[in-house]
Amino acid sequence: MGSLATTRSAPSLWRRLERHRVGWAFILPVFVLFAVFRIWPAINGFLLSFQDYRLAGGTTYQGLRNYRDLFDDKVFWGALRVTLKYAVIAVPLTTVMSLAFALLINRAIRGITLYRAIYFLPYVTSLVMVSVIWSWVYRADGGLLNGVLTGIGLEPVKWLSSKQMVIPSLAIMAAWKGVGYSMMILLAGLKAIPETLTEASQVDGATGAQTFWRVTLPLLRPVLFFVLVIETIGAFQVFDTMYVMTNGGPVRASYSLVYMLYDESFKFMNFGYGAAIGMILFLITFVVMMLQRLMFGRSDT
Repeated sequence: MGSLATTRSAPSLWRRLERHRVGWAFILPVFVLFAVFRIWPAINGFLLSFQDYRLAGGTTYQGLRNYRDLFDDKVFWGALRVTLKYAVIAVPLTTVMSLAFALLINRAIRGITLYRAIYFLPYVTSLVMVSVIWSWVYRADGGLLNGVLTGIGLEPVKWLSSKQMVIPSLAIMAAWKGVGYSMMILLAGLKAIPETLTEASQVDGATGAQTFWRVTLPLLRPVLFFVLVIETIGAFQVFDTMYVMTNGGPVRASYSLVYMLYDESFKFMNFGYGAAIGMILFLITFVVMMLQRLMFGRSDT
């Protein structure tokens, strides 16, 4: 009886695959590319973190030595503190700005499409070019921002050459650069909220603030969770702005984990050590995203 049941179920499974063969045909090229350029490199990176690999040749398996050396490395802990500090400032700042702009442009007024395009424009601009421009804005001597401060009688600020100000300055620039993408995602979420719910709350006498906190924000929570996740991943992977604007300084005050990974892998050619940094970074990002899911991803429905 068991073999008969298996014989009967096998054609059923095959027929289901046959019925969806067109879909599988469309998915297959993308899956192959994803496996070749994403999954396979990730697996190799994980295996590489347990090895001593050099371009000159010779691969030596050394177990957890790279991870032990990493945890004893003061530079690693400093880079981790810099990355966490940057994420703590950049992620909430970008999310709040994105939500504010999304609420602002979620209006049926003349020219609103143009305003949306203007807000989105920094996101599609080259990050290197934006970093160069903001380096001039932040210049201690003759920069645009210090020129404004001097004009109103305030002392100039060492935005990029001060250990206390460099991370907030970079986070502000990153928020300005990336606010457009998250804004459009949140705007789509706002558009998906039925107007009847907000109208009903207004009929019941709720103010605009009460409608936002009691109706709009709870319904927007899944989209807000997605925005937090992508912003967190981007913050933990910060490298370009620090490389162009500060070169990791002053005194490694803007030396992130990805910057350290770049130096170890491509400057010192210590690929196993760099892979270990990448694995630790992945683990930290995953844990932070799980905490975000616990806080924002739960649904009461």
